Amino acid sequence: MANLPGDAVIDVPVATHEDAPAQYGYFEDGAVWVAFAMLAVIALMLWKKVPAAIGKSLDAKIEAIKAQLDEAKQLRAEAGALRSEYEAKAKAAKKDADAIRARAEEDASALVAKAEADAKDMVKRKQAMAEAKIAAEQRAAVAELKALAANAARDASAKIIAAKADEATDAKLIDEAITKLG
Repeated sequence: MANLPGDAVIDVPVATHEDAPAQYGYFEDGAVWVAFAMLAVIALMLWKKVPAAIGKSLDAKIEAIKAQLDEAKQLRAEAGALRSEYEAKAKAAKKDADAIRARAEEDASALVAKAEADAKDMVKRKQAMAEAKIAAEQRAAVAELKALAANAARDASAKIIAAKADEATDAKLIDEAITKLG
């Protein structure tokens, strides 16, 4: 700083710790008292075994945390086992469902094939029955026609024989019939 006219410069000596008078000693300094107080607190903590108590408390907490972690690991392992078990069951159920579906499809196709075969057989049977019925009707019609023709021939023969017959002719016909029978 520059000295201006009219300014007075005052020289103030600064006291340092080294310059302290010897009469006060070390106990007048606050830092020493703080150090003694800290030593007393530390000594009291050691005498009351505070670090051991803190250590025991921390050890107990560590053990509790380890137990919780072990339990969590065990629960996770159990959950994994259950998950694997349920996945296996789900795969088995899917496999069973696929097998059932395949079996049902096979059964359905077999039933359809059997139904088709049965339908064809039934149509064949019905056709055969119809043909047999038609043949029977034809035979019956032919037999009826033959019977009608025979009756008509008999009636016509009887009329012709009655018209042309006399006793000699009747005797001759009777003799021929007896010879044919005998």
